[in-house]
Amino acid sequence: MSEHRRKPPQPEGGGRAAARRAAQQRPGRGAGPARDVPTASPSGPYAEPPGHGSRAGARRAAPRGSGGRGRAAGPAGRGPGSPDKRLINYPRSDKAGWQRFVPSWKLVCGTALGFFAIITAGAGIGIASVNTPDANKAAQAQNNVFFWQDGTQMVATGGSMNRQIVPIDRIPKSMQNAVIAAENESFETDKGVDPMGVARAVWNMAKGGSTQGGSTITQQYVKNTYLDSDQTLKRKVTELFISIKLGVSEEKDTILAGYLNTAYYGRDAYGIQAAARAYFGKDCVDLTPSESAFLASVLKGPNLYNPDGGIGAAATPEKNTERAKERWAWVLDREVAVKRMPKADRDQFKEFPKLVDSEQARGLSGQTGYLVDTAKKYVMKVTGITPDEMARGGYQIRTTFQKPRVDALAKAVEDTRNDFLDEKARPEYDTFVQFGAASVDVKTGAIVALYGGPGMDKKYFSNNADTLGVPVGSTWKPYVLAAAMQYGTQNSNGRGISADSKYNANDLTVINNRDGKPLRDASGKPFKQKNESTYPYGYVTLNEAMEKSINVPFAQLVFDVGHTKVREIAESTGILKDSMNPNNDASFALGTSTPSAIRMADSYATFAASGTHRDPFSVTRVEKDGKELPGFGAPKEQRAMDNAIADNVTKVLQNVIENGTGTKVRKLGFNRPAAGKTGTTDQNKSAWFVGYTPELSTSVALFRTDPNSADKKLISMNGVGGVDSIHGGDIPAAIWTEYMKEALKGTPVKEFPEADKIGVTADASGAPSPSPSFSPSPSPSMPSPSASSSPPVSPTPSKGGKPSCKPWELYCIPDTGGGTNSGSTNGGAGGSSGSPSPTPSGKPGRPGGTSWGTTVGTSG
Repeated sequence: MSEHRRKPPQPEGGGRAAARRAAQQRPGRGAGPARDVPTASPSGPYAEPPGHGSRAGARRAAPRGSGGRGRAAGPAGRGPGSPDKRLINYPRSDKAGWQRFVPSWKLVCGTALGFFAIITAGAGIGIASVNTPDANKAAQAQNNVFFWQDGTQMVATGGSMNRQIVPIDRIPKSMQNAVIAAENESFETDKGVDPMGVARAVWNMAKGGSTQGGSTITQQYVKNTYLDSDQTLKRKVTELFISIKLGVSEEKDTILAGYLNTAYYGRDAYGIQAAARAYFGKDCVDLTPSESAFLASVLKGPNLYNPDGGIGAAATPEKNTERAKERWAWVLDREVAVKRMPKADRDQFKEFPKLVDSEQARGLSGQTGYLVDTAKKYVMKVTGITPDEMARGGYQIRTTFQKPRVDALAKAVEDTRNDFLDEKARPEYDTFVQFGAASVDVKTGAIVALYGGPGMDKKYFSNNADTLGVPVGSTWKPYVLAAAMQYGTQNSNGRGISADSKYNANDLTVINNRDGKPLRDASGKPFKQKNESTYPYGYVTLNEAMEKSINVPFAQLVFDVGHTKVREIAESTGILKDSMNPNNDASFALGTSTPSAIRMADSYATFAASGTHRDPFSVTRVEKDGKELPGFGAPKEQRAMDNAIADNVTKVLQNVIENGTGTKVRKLGFNRPAAGKTGTTDQNKSAWFVGYTPELSTSVALFRTDPNSADKKLISMNGVGGVDSIHGGDIPAAIWTEYMKEALKGTPVKEFPEADKIGVTADASGAPSPSPSFSPSPSPSMPSPSASSSPPVSPTPSKGGKPSCKPWELYCIPDTGGGTNSGSTNGGAGGSSGSPSPTPSGKPGRPGGTSWGTTVGTSG
């Protein structure tokens, strides 16, 4: 065989198969020259490969010499078990599948150690960068200065009992024990922070809640040095660092004394010494363990635990006293539990400690306390600051209150009270009678005056002008009428109705629901609505029903309109939803809802302003540290209802004063255009008069309740003042009149806007068909009636439900069986001159006929 056909020599120990595999393999994509793989020599096609010594060696060498596509090729394609030179071997190259993502113990320990090192370094830097608070500058109380609307000072509150620093040896051990037991059991051993408390705060913050929670006494002392008390992460972290620094650098007695000397206890008292004087009239060194437990209880939150009461619906004197007593008992029990008081000593304290009268309340005599209370609530509502922040002071607050009108309202109430009540002669009837009133500027919604009660200096802390829980009675009926005018009834084919629509007004009439079926009472029998009078009115217009305040027509009308529609109207005028009766019953139309006097005055101002509503407000400007706070401009006006509807409601309410239940306003000599409504509730538990002129809207409430009772239950006023029953047209109307005469003295007389014709006459089911009557066309040459100085004539009730001539009913033929009705001759809604001949009205309000629109009522 020739030499050129001779087979090449086989690699040692590799065999033919190994050689073929090695020859056929090509470098993979992207792979560099493999280690241990021989390259061809430029001198010839064949080079002598290095010996491997065995077939197994050749097999091991062959894959390494390959640059194939598999993951096993090259440095990045190292298989499981191969070493990895990355700084962090994750995902792990020495594992396969899901195990690649399981961190090694080295990685876990290294990460934890690194994180701890970073946190430690950061904490160290943070602690070193903060300054220890100066206790002598912490929590300095400042005055809140309140100003009248004209810029003169009303009162300065707060700071009157500023801090008095006392050393720890002057703070009784009983106070120290009470505070430690109640707020920070581990105070004497912790390092200024509570890790679990911090975790809770972080968790709350992660959930979007407050960053507070679990603060130690050290943290609370630190927090007291930040007067803004912003609930932000930055402030919380700063507080944490300072607390840690104090925890390791200050004596515990120093921290405890600092906290007790800077904390706010209510009653304008900062620090334990001022608190002891404010609540018990003694120095703190003389506090008993029971008194110390009380002061420790107040520290939980003076606004909710000061028995005087606080700001907000949940901070009444009754609720605060109840909370304070429960907390006081708990603190004493807690002292026993943590071994800071022997149980035998605890058993001696059975009665809640007796407090001295509040000096703060004595300084807010008369109406001042209620004015300040109202302004504070408004400031906190606008700014979002807390009651405690407000109590720290420093605010300059310009209010809307006008001193002459505040004084006039207080005088009207007190004069009437003195003339009407005699608690010594009739103690069983005339005690606990309460008055509340508010007056609002129609154009702006500004509260210009209010009457909240006899005075905080007389231990009456509830603000009757801003209280809930007193039913408004028939003063609610205008909302039912306005809803009917706006939305119509089931009988009006979707069109608003006029006040000439007729409804059955007889006493004990069965009321039907929206399906036309009788309502059922508790016994399952058809519900019959009761009037105050048993007079058989028959079918009357809604105008007359409002004039005489007849219940039955409105009890039916609310079902024909729909309760939801009435609520919408009331809410659009400023009545708060949570003050409305939530039930869809007949009594809803008759005033079982309980808005405040402020809200009622503001709501009726919407009618006076032709349907434009403005939220009530009491503050126009606030400054803190020389800077004006935003948000205190007058609230924006909103359209509550069509102006024609509001003006027609006003026309109906003018008739109430001219000819109805509010005629006492005229009898007392009020000679301006005025509209209003009386309200008297079941069992005579409250009586209201809410009325307005084009300038002012004022509400007056009269009710009876024991201010010291737990439930503030209303008591019947039957027999009060020596009369069988009290009505809104009596005492409340008299107060309203006397105040409005003085409040408007010297201001020009203004007229209400002219009321356009609106709606259709949609009588209730069963109403008789209207009989045609002659209505002469007006002559343009007919003169307007001249003003008369004679007093108005009392109206004669219409017969059989037929409405007598109203002041604006130009073409009405008077009932010859009754007397003529004469409206006010000085700025009223117009009226007849005493002649049966119809004449055009020269007063505001478009003259209407007996019908304001098309009759679409049903019969049968």
